[in-house]
Amino acid sequence: MNRLDRLGRGFAFPWVPDREGRLVWRSGDDKLREAIRLILSTEPGERVMRPGFGCGLRRYLMQPNTTATRALIAREAQLALGRFEPRIAVQAVNVDPGEDPALVLIRVAYVQLADGRRDNLVYPFYLE
Repeated sequence: MNRLDRLGRGFAFPWVPDREGRLVWRSGDDKLREAIRLILSTEPGERVMRPGFGCGLRRYLMQPNTTATRALIAREAQLALGRFEPRIAVQAVNVDPGEDPALVLIRVAYVQLADGRRDNLVYPFYLE
């Protein structure tokens, strides 16, 4: 089994057609990053067949961009990724203020369990 098979392949989400009208496929690292973003952007209860799936970041909308809010966001993200993404081991989730006062940057450091490779992803999230 090669590395791409271990990380998975499937349709890009959201579904988009290519120039010839076929659905775009993603695989490997791109598919894994897409899955992480999907977990962070999905609200629990949003998926009918998996009502517990997601992170619940929307509860922090309109909250102040404080150290306490950022710590709560980091905890939510770490718990959701640990629960819903079995292909990674989350090493750290840090949430830093962005240039915009309403922006936080969710920085996820993780190890791919398929091969032990370290990677990271930055997910921007607006509090307003």
